Amino acid sequence: MRDLSAGPRVLLKRLRELMAEPLEPQERLDRIVSQIASNMVAEVCSVYVLRSDGVLELYATEGLNKDSVHLAQLKMGQGLVGTIAASAQPLSLSDAQAHPAFRYLPETGEEIYHSFLGVPILRAGRSLGVLVVQNKAQRNYREDELEALETTAMVMAEMIATGELKKITRPGLELDLTRPVTIEGDSYSEGIGLGYVVLHEPRIVVTNLLNEDTDTELRRLAEAIGSLRLSIDDMLSRREVSMEGEHREVLETYRMFAHDQGWVRRMEEAIRNGLTAEAAVEKVQSDTKARMIRLTDPYLRERMHDFDDLANRLLRQLTGFSPHSAEHGFPTDAIIFARAMGAAELLDYPRENIRGLVLEDGAVTSHVVIVARAMGIAVVGQATGAVALAENGDAVIIDGDDAAVHIRPVPDLQKAYEEKVKLRARRQEQFRALRDVEPVTLDGEAIHLHMNAGLMVDLPQLEESGAEGIGLFRTELQFMIASTMPKGEEQEAFYRNVLRQSGGRPVTFRTLDIGGDKVLSYFRGHDEENPALGWRAIRLSLDRPGLLRIQLRALLKAASGGELRMMLPMVTQVDEIRAARELMQKEVQHISKFGHQLPKKLQFGAMLEVPALLWQLDELMQEVDFVSVGSNDLFQFTMAVDRGNARVADRFDVLSRPFLKILRDIARAGQRNNTPVTLCGEMAGKPLGAMALIGLGYRSVSMSPTAIGPIKAMLLGLNAGKLRALMDATLDDPKAPTSMRETLKNFAATHNISV
Repeated sequence: MRDLSAGPRVLLKRLRELMAEPLEPQERLDRIVSQIASNMVAEVCSVYVLRSDGVLELYATEGLNKDSVHLAQLKMGQGLVGTIAASAQPLSLSDAQAHPAFRYLPETGEEIYHSFLGVPILRAGRSLGVLVVQNKAQRNYREDELEALETTAMVMAEMIATGELKKITRPGLELDLTRPVTIEGDSYSEGIGLGYVVLHEPRIVVTNLLNEDTDTELRRLAEAIGSLRLSIDDMLSRREVSMEGEHREVLETYRMFAHDQGWVRRMEEAIRNGLTAEAAVEKVQSDTKARMIRLTDPYLRERMHDFDDLANRLLRQLTGFSPHSAEHGFPTDAIIFARAMGAAELLDYPRENIRGLVLEDGAVTSHVVIVARAMGIAVVGQATGAVALAENGDAVIIDGDDAAVHIRPVPDLQKAYEEKVKLRARRQEQFRALRDVEPVTLDGEAIHLHMNAGLMVDLPQLEESGAEGIGLFRTELQFMIASTMPKGEEQEAFYRNVLRQSGGRPVTFRTLDIGGDKVLSYFRGHDEENPALGWRAIRLSLDRPGLLRIQLRALLKAASGGELRMMLPMVTQVDEIRAARELMQKEVQHISKFGHQLPKKLQFGAMLEVPALLWQLDELMQEVDFVSVGSNDLFQFTMAVDRGNARVADRFDVLSRPFLKILRDIARAGQRNNTPVTLCGEMAGKPLGAMALIGLGYRSVSMSPTAIGPIKAMLLGLNAGKLRALMDATLDDPKAPTSMRETLKNFAATHNISV
């Protein structure tokens, strides 16, 4: 390949000429791909354009079969082209056919080409299509070739966005961002939200791409960077910014990055290649995001986020964009759209205005989903293409029940959902009427209903839901939303506040459950092939006893004079409980020595999530004051099912006879040892699941606060004795169906129980 050091600038100059010529859209596209192929010495250059139905259609090609133009198609996320469009990241392969996402389109004749370089056609972060070059020989494309293709793709994006291709698009399929779109995903949190789109990373549209005067653009960039540096210095000099602490550390990091010469040099180089100052900033920002996606180290990813934020500030200075102006105001009914986001980022938004969350990535167990559920908002995940197909301010309906997102819905659909929301509101009103009703079954069995929590935003729902207390308080969420490790005093103040706001109701604190998928950006762990089964929870805490002792001390001091209920996560053997109890005893002695008041009562428990404990049940029950079954992880580990893997997550039923028999064994062990047993997983929050648990002998369950009303309504019409007799007979019948779901549904229908 020849030297392409001047490639981008030469190519942009030729493209500018082509854009100025009076050509029909198809001819212009054909000549553009031919020009790119010639400039890059590529045997193939193809452009795929995203249609309104989420399909990427081949619009022009040099090198592939011309008859396949407007016939060859790939869905968003399908094949290499669909993968690039969905991820908004480039892909460079020396042997494309060996890639797991490769999909062969026979009509194109591309089987003879091996090397592949594809870049997303992005406009302000939205995928509008994909630009590809290919060669027969297996070769690695260079950085300057990627640079040339990405720069060219920016010009292509403007061509698509201005509607020039409308003439050659089949009627009704043009990417018209005023048309209704429905996207199906996965339900991560039930509920329905009607509102308006808020893009988590608001797009700053750069329309002025090609520069007329390189020196002028370099000067504009230098002035904007100078202003950015001054604004950061000004923030640091203000009296309200303390001389130390996390806010100052963030600003100091920003100042360091704003003076980073490598960052500035890359932007200057893009300007010399023919881009305007703002286009150069966007180009380097896209490159940085591409690298960020490939990083696994959470600390480095966080630093890359700082670069991203700086680039947005720089773009705002160059374009005059203000996200806080009236036209960009935050709606009172907001549905947040994001490719992915952290729990802390969601909490930055005004909670009272959020009606739903749409994620292209993530899993039902991810931290942001846990927080969203605690906030009582609908969440749809795996909504591929949602960010690309939505604009800030678009009307949208999120249906967490049916896992659908309706962007710019038609009036009839809007009306239907408004009625559905009114119906749900009436049902919620009925549930609220039950708030002060004692949860007792028809045959007199008292059931204790607790709620799960982990943040201060959860606590008002303790009163609203009518929960008896908090059966699971996830202490790690405080650590996950912080940018530095919370100090002992901060933890103590937080736990004391939780106990105060609980108004005397019992609160069960789970000690730190980090590791696995719960990554702290400031805590360096170890890379593990299977982190869910690795160094996490109690294992990590016992290996880092200082971490656990600080938390135990904070809990003891926060509960002084009252009752402290705490439990250990992911216990595998009873010895771990004894080791943690020894650390607790040391903290009791330490606090007593310095004259601090201790809790009047201490309840020490363990979570049963690991199947190994099933063969230590009696020993476990005798060692602790109570046991809490974590049905999510227990089911995952028992069935060897990754709950975040959509292919297997629904393969096995939580109401299957094998798993229900395990849960029954645990309940019976608690009864014979006189040890209270509760269950605090997702299973308890579904009326059918909770009904099964009552039939197995559970008399205490913990769930999301929004689930308490429906569960209470169910159990008030339930005869627990009759259900228990049915379940025991069915579980012990080797010829009964594997799943008890239909049996339970039939029982509910026969006895007029709402599930």
